[in-house]
Amino acid sequence: MSQLNTRGVNRYIPNRHSTIRVRKPKVYLVRAGSFFKPKPMQIPGPFEIQRVQESEWPGRAVDFLLLNVTQEQFAETCTSRDERFVNVAQGLLRMSFHSFVVRTSQGILLVDTCVGNHKARPMLPEWHLQTFPYLERLQQVGLTPDDIDFVCCTHMHADHVGWNTQLDNGRWVPTFKNARYLFADKEYSFWEQFHRDTPDTPYERAWKDSILPVMEAGLAERVASDYEIMTGIQLRPAPGHTPGNVILELNDGKRSAVMSGDVIHHPVQIERPEWSSNFDADPDQARQTRLELLARLADSGIILMGAHFAGPTALTIVSDRDGYGYE
Repeated sequence: MSQLNTRGVNRYIPNRHSTIRVRKPKVYLVRAGSFFKPKPMQIPGPFEIQRVQESEWPGRAVDFLLLNVTQEQFAETCTSRDERFVNVAQGLLRMSFHSFVVRTSQGILLVDTCVGNHKARPMLPEWHLQTFPYLERLQQVGLTPDDIDFVCCTHMHADHVGWNTQLDNGRWVPTFKNARYLFADKEYSFWEQFHRDTPDTPYERAWKDSILPVMEAGLAERVASDYEIMTGIQLRPAPGHTPGNVILELNDGKRSAVMSGDVIHHPVQIERPEWSSNFDADPDQARQTRLELLARLADSGIILMGAHFAGPTALTIVSDRDGYGYE
């Protein structure tokens, strides 16, 4: 990958002064001001990855996201003192909703399409009937919807499929009309059966306004969970958050990255991988998937890119005898 260029959004380059290690607060070292003056990250190679942010939550309660985790438990972590990812004064989680754009010589890939505009999501006011400047931010990185060749959703929750479609004269139509939309077949099959068996759930809205219109337009392809999108970019199964959840592995021959979707919602789950999310369909399976991913990434130099990581979206994983941390 040549450059993680997030023009117009926070950028950060990891270094030894910003390492956070697990369960050893004394080695939580941060250079003064580094939280607030992020620097560009340069990643050598032919792939260029950019973040397109839809929105950011500056502070969310710990128990909104993390299953059976108390504020006191969270306060014991090193991550709880990391202003990049936490509103430290209030003990609240910072979260981001963004897509990744991957530019390669074989085409342009968009990963996860956030919440979307004009979508009825009454369960969360921050998502309900919004008018986010997402397409304007896509334009800021030099792209229009027509430039996108591939769209991949790591799973089919509402905050990962929203911009699959947009409202046009009262109809939901595909936003990226020149793209192939890639849906993991296992994930699609699960939700297809779920909606047959359990109609009229909050999940149904995203299915009807963000998935079915793409299928009906003939732009979607149901693919295997280990499908190779293009040379150097491949899906891998990562069940637990949803039954057919996938991650993306990128390798340009020089550097490697993993786009982890919601396997890791927040960096505190690197430090405490046993903590699952309230939104995991199978918390035990999600925990196992997370542990396996961290074990593979630790000390490898592979870049981890989270779907909801605020601030520095790209991290690397380090290990010691107590567990995992991030840089």
